[in-house]
Amino acid sequence: MSTTTNSSLFSPLTLPNGRVLKNRIIKSAMSDSLGDGRGNPTPSQMRLYERWAEGGLAASIIGEVQGDPLYPEKPGNLVLDDTADSVAFQELARRGTVNGAELWLQLGHAGALSHLPISQPKGPSAMTFPEFRAEEMSLAEIQAIPEGFARTARRASALGYGGVQIHAAHGFLLSQFLSPLFNRRTDAYGGSIQKRMRLLIDTVEAVRAAVPDDFTVAIKLNATDQLDGGLTENDSVQVVAALEGKGVDLLDISGGTYFPGAPSSSERTTKGPYFLDFARAARTVTSIPLMATGGFKHRQEAEQAIASGDVDAVGLARGFVLDPNLPMTWRTSGDDPSFPRFDTLPPGGMTAWFTMRMLDLGQDREADVHRNLIEAIDEYESRDDQRITLWRDRFQAAKSPEIRG
Repeated sequence: MSTTTNSSLFSPLTLPNGRVLKNRIIKSAMSDSLGDGRGNPTPSQMRLYERWAEGGLAASIIGEVQGDPLYPEKPGNLVLDDTADSVAFQELARRGTVNGAELWLQLGHAGALSHLPISQPKGPSAMTFPEFRAEEMSLAEIQAIPEGFARTARRASALGYGGVQIHAAHGFLLSQFLSPLFNRRTDAYGGSIQKRMRLLIDTVEAVRAAVPDDFTVAIKLNATDQLDGGLTENDSVQVVAALEGKGVDLLDISGGTYFPGAPSSSERTTKGPYFLDFARAARTVTSIPLMATGGFKHRQEAEQAIASGDVDAVGLARGFVLDPNLPMTWRTSGDDPSFPRFDTLPPGGMTAWFTMRMLDLGQDREADVHRNLIEAIDEYESRDDQRITLWRDRFQAAKSPEIRG
């Protein structure tokens, strides 16, 4: 078996803050849903990120880490507030940074997509649909968002994490503000793209000011919502241009939304990486290093994206669930991940299967467990039901009587 020595995919990347990533392969954010139901890391989660670090990646991003428990995406989210288990968070940071890896927390706020059983969803505008509902945020609530994100970033830095990623994609809060489909405000935060991006820009500036100069501040941004009336690529390019000079160290380009009924970019049937055309457009308006997440399944695709200069790093998620040693495998010219195929796929089924597979990895038992799709869905939903109870017990003091049930 040969070892690749002159691959652009395995060349180091120096970020604007001076941090050096050892290669260009990043485990992009997923909702790993491995928290204990009380907002704290679990041994399985620590082991999972340790395994990914041992496998040779440059950085991992832990998806949807909440600064407070009010607007979670799932009851398996982490909550890094002033009552968090700092020892557990420190241990997660330590184990996830072995072998020269970086570990970053994705700063989450689900907004209108907050999990109904444990939240009262709020977004830029009121919405009522069969599958979800959301109240409109007050001006005071909006203006508190930047400092809330900054406070979480400061805690992350103090506990040993190398950076954070501000989540402005996939239909979560900051993405909702960018999208005219979900943001129908008529004040300073709605209307033109310059007003719709105001909350994101304010949040980026607050986070950057709150952390050390060498602490990584990344952003995940939708190229497009992939919805009629949503965020367009033309508007998104203007957001990229506005981020220039704001202290952003890496811009992660993705797309799509998790609003019910919307197409998921992660379950496309098209082949190949999804957002490289947008990355080429973004290159013309920014000097921020670029990363694309979505559709990378083969080493050749990742190599080409880096070698062409379209992006500076590639983000993969499910590939790492199938092969936790993926960078090492690719470096030694091993096989690409073999993705599962299902005859029928119920809504949310793919997410459930991969989420339970992450649990297997975190318990070092993936070779001993055959994941049946229906059984994975049942276990995934049952586990969430159990953690909803734990979440309510832990955070009920912060909740209204309506949420406590």
